[in-house]
Amino acid sequence: MTESSPVRTTRPRQVRPRAEGWTQRVDAEGKPLLQFTAPKRGMPPVHLADLTPEQRVEKVKELGLPGFRAKQVEKHYFQHYTSDAAAMTDLPASGREELVAGLLPRLLTEVRRLETDRGDTIKFLWRLHDGALVESVLMRYPGRITLCVSSQAGCGMNCPFCATGQAGLTRNMSAAEIVEQVVRANAAIRAGELGPAEHADERVTNIVFMGMGEPLANYNRVMQAVRTMVDKDHGLGMSARGVTVSTVGLVPAINKLAAEDIPVTFALSLHAPDDHLRDEMIPINSRWKVDEALDAARGYFEKTGRRVSIEYALIKDMNDHAWRADLLATKLNERGRGWVHVNPIPLNPTPGSVWTASDKDVQREFVRRLNEAGIPTTLRDTRGKEIDGACGQLVATEEDRAVAASAAG
Repeated sequence: MTESSPVRTTRPRQVRPRAEGWTQRVDAEGKPLLQFTAPKRGMPPVHLADLTPEQRVEKVKELGLPGFRAKQVEKHYFQHYTSDAAAMTDLPASGREELVAGLLPRLLTEVRRLETDRGDTIKFLWRLHDGALVESVLMRYPGRITLCVSSQAGCGMNCPFCATGQAGLTRNMSAAEIVEQVVRANAAIRAGELGPAEHADERVTNIVFMGMGEPLANYNRVMQAVRTMVDKDHGLGMSARGVTVSTVGLVPAINKLAAEDIPVTFALSLHAPDDHLRDEMIPINSRWKVDEALDAARGYFEKTGRRVSIEYALIKDMNDHAWRADLLATKLNERGRGWVHVNPIPLNPTPGSVWTASDKDVQREFVRRLNEAGIPTTLRDTRGKEIDGACGQLVATEEDRAVAASAAG
């Protein structure tokens, strides 16, 4: 090449988001349909975890027993992880079955579970009282146990690369249905079903609201569940810092969460730093743009002092370009330093999709650019991918429905 020869540059390939293997629902104007309101369906029976401590006492009295019995039932459910009346021998035999049935109705029926070969990850498929199906994923890591919980049956956010949203929103889950996933996971851990225990009192230490559904679209029930998880006197007694609530960007709800005075970890599923791409990837971006979502995330940090997580699914030739890493770093640094951590996640392909994870060298370069710009960035472990239990893979398939129908029949 001579000194005057032009330097050839290769324009990065740009794949456009589109639904693969399924038809994305659209509104009358042809835009991706967003469902904020769940279809009218019967909610499950009222459960202990749906009630405040005061309401639990009143419920016990309605069932004909002294109010202090509520505390005993709480202990069995939140500390011993049981809804079995026969195990509650400190309750009077007369009226025990009726009391337990009234406070702890069956909410989740296990349809099946899938486990990784190492036995450190279990994906549960649950049938709800009305036949709706949801999943949760239990994962053992060194020094902690994480449960990925669902907050809705299905999802109304309609993101084209996520399996959960393909069928739309079936309904919101109740607070107790959310909490029950944790209680059942703790029971499995105590029974040794997640492999050898590291200590005698092992239980779920971390909750991530990254299963089925958009948590902030079911705001009140999710927050009731969170309060029960962190209540040390009348709940599971978990650390609020071990609970992560995620969203694709419902800005008013982010602001509301910041005012709750519960220091949960907040995660924003961003996936693109530019509106041009994010409009197509994340339909909610048509309501609240990237900068609005990032401003709300920064506001959460300012209100709570809790560092925010930015989730970013790395998709080959779609959003993994070096210039997008630079743009993301610029937008985050414009809002200050020390307030945010980025978690790039190699895409977990869904059935029928032509999309795949970024190449390893591209992943490394994306992370390097962010770290060099002063943004703490950690490539996340995609645990559970082989059992379709990783991020974006949770969906009730036709096979799941057939298994559930067979089990119910």
